[in-house]
Amino acid sequence: MSPSSSQAPPSNGTPGPFDGPQWPHQAPRSMYTSVAVLMGVVVVCASVVNGLVIVVSIRYKKLRSPLNYILVNLALADLLVTLCGSSVSLSNNINGFFVFGRRMCELEGFMVSLTGIVGLWSLAILALERYVVVCRPLGDFRFQHWHAVSGCAFTWSWSLLWTTPPLLGWSSYVPEGLRTSCGPNWYTGGSNNNSYILALFVACFVLPLGLILFSYTNLVMTLRAAAAQQKEANTTQQAEREVTRMVVVMVMAFLICWLPYTTFALVVATNKDITIQPALASLPSYFSKTATVYNPIIYVFMNKQFQSCLLKMLCCGYCPRGMGRATPETPRPRAGIAMNKVSPSHPV
Repeated sequence: MSPSSSQAPPSNGTPGPFDGPQWPHQAPRSMYTSVAVLMGVVVVCASVVNGLVIVVSIRYKKLRSPLNYILVNLALADLLVTLCGSSVSLSNNINGFFVFGRRMCELEGFMVSLTGIVGLWSLAILALERYVVVCRPLGDFRFQHWHAVSGCAFTWSWSLLWTTPPLLGWSSYVPEGLRTSCGPNWYTGGSNNNSYILALFVACFVLPLGLILFSYTNLVMTLRAAAAQQKEANTTQQAEREVTRMVVVMVMAFLICWLPYTTFALVVATNKDITIQPALASLPSYFSKTATVYNPIIYVFMNKQFQSCLLKMLCCGYCPRGMGRATPETPRPRAGIAMNKVSPSHPV
């Protein structure tokens, strides 16, 4: 991909990214159709599941605990990614180019980066909250509402700090890949773009990933130690196994979603001689948008307390016997470890 491919029509007669359909110059029309179908599915599914998270959390007071604030923050960020990014990409792929013009391209790139990083850091803050509550590194610390609000405020402030610079001249937001979505300029090269991509990689991928691995590793080790002390307690052993499986799923989902995109951008930004096909260049970006669907499924819908409230709302206050009933909390193990905070009826 040449440095100017995203900004101006090349010499081979390909229309500019804002001028007309890019097929068959960048990729076959079938590729744009396939991506449009994928984005359509993402828009519908992500809007429904994240909308349900927000509505149910507002409707039921028992879900408005400090530990659930970050889940609502995550759902809000995912919903904004869907509205500001996936829906725009859907329209663009139907038409085969960025139909909304350069200014909207910059706005879309900014909003998708902003809300995407908010969602990413929300996962890290969520892991840290669970580590603090379960492992008690601060002693008899009680998680208050203002702690939760501060965590949510941090995700937005930190994201703004790292997504505003391209609007001010440190790198830029440009059409990428199939030229139907916009993002940080990670493929043009030059010290201005490369320095931003490297800084963004460290601040918005390495740091939250490190926090997630640290928090969940300590959480699992704490639970295993508690389970070892209570070998006769089946509920304790079950909770430890369920939490371990959920932690593995959470970490794997994070890596599957973000590792291809960040690695791809980092490799291309630091290797000026590499040539990437437009279709291949677009895949990591579009694939990362699918996180807006499975994030709420993993982090919220696997919470039996949330399931109970959701079923009650969908059934208009009536649920068949046994449906949506929260499981009993796991007894508190010895040594003061708050195992009941991560029982099957609570989010990890």
